[in-house]
Amino acid sequence: MPSLVIIPTYNERDNLPVLVRQVLAYPDLHVMVADDGSPDGTGEIADALAREFPGRVSVLHRTGPRGLGRSYLDAISRALKGNWTAICQMDADLSHDPQYLPAMLAALKDHDLVIGSRYLQGVSVVNWPLRRIVLSAFANRYVRFVTRLRVNDCTSGYRCWRREALARLPLDSIVSEGYAFLVEMLYDASRLGCRVTEVPIVFVERRHGMSKVSSAVLLESLLIPWRLVLRARRKSQGTRAARPHEANEERGP
Repeated sequence: MPSLVIIPTYNERDNLPVLVRQVLAYPDLHVMVADDGSPDGTGEIADALAREFPGRVSVLHRTGPRGLGRSYLDAISRALKGNWTAICQMDADLSHDPQYLPAMLAALKDHDLVIGSRYLQGVSVVNWPLRRIVLSAFANRYVRFVTRLRVNDCTSGYRCWRREALARLPLDSIVSEGYAFLVEMLYDASRLGCRVTEVPIVFVERRHGMSKVSSAVLLESLLIPWRLVLRARRKSQGTRAARPHEANEERGP
């Protein structure tokens, strides 16, 4: 089935050519690179890949405010205008191995969202220091505690969506900009009743470039689960408050 893999980039000139070729080794996969104005020339490299693989690689050059969430929203909005059966998300730093894509796409036959999970079979990460493992494990426990999501790896950025499920998400109301965007998308999908499953992966720490995780990103990640729960509660209360009024209108004078 024709599927699109969205790869957001910011200063990934060393990793992107390797990753794109690995993804394109699977004949039914296409790539959209969403470059966030990388000063290291990643955008130009993406353009060269699009010329090398015409019809299979496209490039979105973003000029607005930077951020993972903003990049994905722009790319997803463009992708939903296409005829893809599935739309996938993955990092550009080679931490997400394309070898798992066939299994993840196969799982979409019975699900709306498939997550490449680092925590389905213990802790499946390579080259992470202990403090990073502890931080990630705590973040997932924290998200599950606050949101009541039943997913082992709520913060994984390796995902495949049915196009129809992704189109149902309230993309215009998403407010997260950093990695909290991933939690917000998952929460919205769960609230809409999307069928979510996980496929085990081994996550490998980046070999080139620097991590994009900053203190601001971490702070947003701590706050967003509460914001999501409160927003859902307000919507629920608003719906209940409107029902008596609607009933009165139906009965008439």
